[in-house]
Amino acid sequence: MTAQQRKSLAHSAWEWTKSIAAALVIWFFLRALLVEAFRIPSGSMENTLQIGDFLFVNKALYGAEIPVVHARLPAFREPHRGDVVIFDSETEQGVTVVKRVIGMPGDTIAMRDDVVYIDGKKLDEPYVIHTGTDREDPQFRAWQVRYLVGRDPKNYRPTLWNWGPLLVPPDSFFVMGDNRDDSYDSRYWGFLARDRIRGRPMFIYYSYDKNGVLPLPFITAIRWDRIFTHPH
Repeated sequence: MTAQQRKSLAHSAWEWTKSIAAALVIWFFLRALLVEAFRIPSGSMENTLQIGDFLFVNKALYGAEIPVVHARLPAFREPHRGDVVIFDSETEQGVTVVKRVIGMPGDTIAMRDDVVYIDGKKLDEPYVIHTGTDREDPQFRAWQVRYLVGRDPKNYRPTLWNWGPLLVPPDSFFVMGDNRDDSYDSRYWGFLARDRIRGRPMFIYYSYDKNGVLPLPFITAIRWDRIFTHPH
């Protein structure tokens, strides 16, 4: 190999390196500030979102967090009641969760016989499914009693289907799964802080049934009817 050929090869390698580095930088900023991929790991949002759904998340809508400095860009809008949101878990470090916004800041929220009431009015929830039975859990009362309104805390015994009324504090939201009886959500661990919300699903780009009867379900059990649909 001549000196000219070696020089040309080195130049080509440098150009490739710069191109790859630029692509990585662009990908990093796109992922950090605009769009991120997310996989549905549990059935808590069925049937809106199902295990095996892969979706893209709009991180800019509610104000993306800038890496390293941990500052937020301005939001296009605030979360609304009924929004499906992706957020950092309040109870598990490094875990990302998806639920639906039910209670807004300043709301008085309650549930009676598995039906949600906002400021005393029944909330219409066509997306909800019911798959279980009512039950008690010490976690319910442990945090809820501090936000209880209009009831005697001494006699308060909340269950999965019957609790509240609770006053939602500022910059906080009450979130629940659509699979209402099989969701570890605000009923257990409390209100979701605004600064933990990362984004909203854009669309499902791939989906498969991992329990498909044929081998290689990620190929043979693709849910074609779910691809490019928007969860709402």
